[in-house]
Amino acid sequence: MAIRTRKFIGTIALLVLVVVWSLLGMTVAQTPWLANSGLLQAIFYVVAGIGWVLPAMPIISWMSKPDA
Repeated sequence: MAIRTRKFIGTIALLVLVVVWSLLGMTVAQTPWLANSGLLQAIFYVVAGIGWVLPAMPIISWMSKPDA
């Protein structure tokens, strides 16, 4: 697969990942057990804010590998 095609597919995958991750994060953030605790909110927002990077790393590495 050409690098341009991989980058196009990877860009779409990253956009889908960010949208789904943010919607799930907003859904979880509204749960009563999380909304009532300031400490849990702080931990959740740190994990949710940084957590999307882990699934994005394989997509980015796949996008950037050279043509075969």
